[in-house]
Amino acid sequence: MLNAVTIDCFRGDLAAYRTGYTVVAIDVVRATTTAVTAAAGGRRCFPVPTISAAFKLAEQMPFAILAGEQAGILPIGFHLNNSPSQLASRTDVGRPLILLSSSGTRLCHAAAECEVALVACLRNYIATANYLAKRSSAVALIGAGTHDEFREEDQMCCAWIAACLLDFGYQAADRSTVETIRRWASKPADAWITGKSARFLRESDQLADLDFILQHVADVDQAFVLEHGEVLIAPEASADGLDNRRRAYSA
Repeated sequence: MLNAVTIDCFRGDLAAYRTGYTVVAIDVVRATTTAVTAAAGGRRCFPVPTISAAFKLAEQMPFAILAGEQAGILPIGFHLNNSPSQLASRTDVGRPLILLSSSGTRLCHAAAECEVALVACLRNYIATANYLAKRSSAVALIGAGTHDEFREEDQMCCAWIAACLLDFGYQAADRSTVETIRRWASKPADAWITGKSARFLRESDQLADLDFILQHVADVDQAFVLEHGEVLIAPEASADGLDNRRRAYSA
């Protein structure tokens, strides 16, 4: 099927999407939001799949910031959590970011093994859709998943991007994708805040990240690709042409 979009949840393997697809990694809470925040602010960002990979890369980048969590806990030796709000408040943009999370950066690592890989979140979903529509006929929007559960915020971000692509003439590739778009495409930005991810942020006293995510919707006019393990600004990426959708979804 030409110009088709698929929505799926990451469960440890992207073998079905390695060839013929542009894969978009999405982990709204919080890995891809942190990665987009880093790259949009001019900071180099390197998602890694494991703690050992993080420390190995840090040996090559002695001034890098180690940021992340495993099972919600800050690893020993790391500088800050997988926190977009903490990162956004820093002024040391010259220091690269080595980013680790329980599921989102593992997804990024797997996506980087596909032919073309992007990272997206609510901040740059419009720019991502525009970039895809100009360059990709088969798109796989992959939510990170937590314990194999497709979290609501990731379903919503996938659905928003997919709905934009439908406006560009794409077709949903399967019934599951159709159902996800129908459920989430017209929901407001805070539709997921009663879910498990938002509850975790509240219970762990990380409300600043919840507020940051809700307050930064469609405010980054760039798409980002994964190349050689790094999150980079995609060439000629902008959010032109979908401002009406932005107003509707972020209101």
